[in-house]
Amino acid sequence: MEDPRPVSADLSHYLGVFRRHWWVVLAAGGVGLGLGAAVTQAMPKVYESSTSVLVQAVSGDTNASGGRTKGTINLDTEAQLVASGAVAVKAATLLRAQVSPVELAHFVSVEVPANTTVLVIRFEADTPEGAQKGSHAFAEAYLRNREETARAGLDQQIKTLVVKARQLTATLTGINNRLAKAQNGSFERSNLESLRSNSQNQLNNLTSRLNELTTATVGAGSIISDARAPEEPTSPNAMLNIATGGMTGLLVGLALAFTRERFDGGLRTPADVRDRGRMPVLAALDERTTPRFDDVLQPYGPGGRVFNRLRNEVLASLKSGDQILVVTGASRGSGTTLVAANLAAALARTGSDVVLVGAHLPDSVVDAAPLARMLGVSAMPGLSDLLAGRIGLNKAMQRTPRIPSLRVITTGGAATAAGLMQSQRLRDTLEALRRQAGYVVIEAPSTSSSADAQSLASLADAAIIAVELRRAKRPALLDAAEQLSRVGTPLLGAVVLPRLTGMRGGEENLPAVALPAERKEPRSDEAATADADRTQPLRSSASPTTGGQVRPREGGQDEVTAVIDMSSGGQQTRTAPQPKAGAQTKTAEKPTEAPEEK
Repeated sequence: MEDPRPVSADLSHYLGVFRRHWWVVLAAGGVGLGLGAAVTQAMPKVYESSTSVLVQAVSGDTNASGGRTKGTINLDTEAQLVASGAVAVKAATLLRAQVSPVELAHFVSVEVPANTTVLVIRFEADTPEGAQKGSHAFAEAYLRNREETARAGLDQQIKTLVVKARQLTATLTGINNRLAKAQNGSFERSNLESLRSNSQNQLNNLTSRLNELTTATVGAGSIISDARAPEEPTSPNAMLNIATGGMTGLLVGLALAFTRERFDGGLRTPADVRDRGRMPVLAALDERTTPRFDDVLQPYGPGGRVFNRLRNEVLASLKSGDQILVVTGASRGSGTTLVAANLAAALARTGSDVVLVGAHLPDSVVDAAPLARMLGVSAMPGLSDLLAGRIGLNKAMQRTPRIPSLRVITTGGAATAAGLMQSQRLRDTLEALRRQAGYVVIEAPSTSSSADAQSLASLADAAIIAVELRRAKRPALLDAAEQLSRVGTPLLGAVVLPRLTGMRGGEENLPAVALPAERKEPRSDEAATADADRTQPLRSSASPTTGGQVRPREGGQDEVTAVIDMSSGGQQTRTAPQPKAGAQTKTAEKPTEAPEEK
């Protein structure tokens, strides 16, 4: 079971998403704040006023068994009565409202504070005065309704007692008339006296109760805190609406940021290559450690240490007998050249015999210049000449002056080498290099620009992908890994570089390659003629009609400037002694003297 990803890695990923798309989150948050403010301005203002009413018990009040409030008054029932139709009709009469009592009742609410017999009656209106009058009117209407209800009940009791009293009085009158006719000491007289005594007692009780009800006062309750005109509206709540809008905007912005990250194919950090590209990162170079186009990195510098560690990881990943390593790219550019050259140099510094093969066939000599310049070798002849059969393997390999264990086969100068990467001659060449060298590093073209990378990978033992941030895309990286997987080549991982802008200074578009001149004696004319038959003719960079001179490099060091003549005819315009095959034509000993022309 694989270990779960550390929390810090997930946090850095989320922070990286926010860092890359912070403007989306902030823009959405700003829009949310604006919408919150707009909603606040658009919503009607609502004012609320409250009146506190002390509810007093009246005759007929009862409380439900187990009710929330104690005592004879059920305040939950009373709270419902405040918004009843009878109270709303009386409140509408007091307010002289133009709306119906049912609609008016929608603006009232009642709260019952705990352990009290108090009702807090609140009323909402669009003006402070309306809220104040509405709350007071409902409180008055409730008290009047409660008083009228209590008075009606009291009157009904009095009426009932009066009727009973009249009945008892009539009964006593009949008993007294019968007693007047009854004989003393008789059984009938004894019964009539007992009936008269009972009736008289009942009548006395009814009279006493009737006197109490007649003299009783009805106190339904009172207003203990009258309504006041509110100073601020309760709705809309500006702070709440703006905060809610801002928070909603931020959440929407985060959702948009992660959606954009999900569908954005750009790779901006090494973490993107690892997480979104699903590829291990063997090494990551920053702006400070990025290789230059004019030299390989020094072994003890920041960049050199990165490639030294890359070398160690590559050697640890290779199996026994693995020798050929192909370096390809996920996008067009010079990242493959830089990684391949510096990795080959790092391998050669261990004493191993390393051959660097420039297999990115150029469309012009400009494409071959970085590799030749970095390692201080001639741009031609190279691999294209070797595969075309114009030279042999030993002639194509050039030993680098600064790293003796490193030999280089440049890409060469043929512009029409299509199909050579699938030839049997390439397979034979790599087999010969397996026997002659310890390790072979192949600089392949990008998988997105040519099928040669897949062809070369099928002949290699392992592969590395160079990824230029902000240039390589996630689909192209996944496609590169898929191409290598289809041919069965183990993918060790990716080397991440910042986006490369090309050669420094004004050298990016020069049509020539400047190399230091070699201090060697010219060979015989026969050898020069033999080499001329196998290589493309060269001509002077100066105009033949003007007899131009070869310009020396700044700093006084002699150099030559070679230009491949792609025009038809292809005759040499110089008579200077020719170097051995693959080397550049030397400049004259005196830079000011122009070479002779045929």
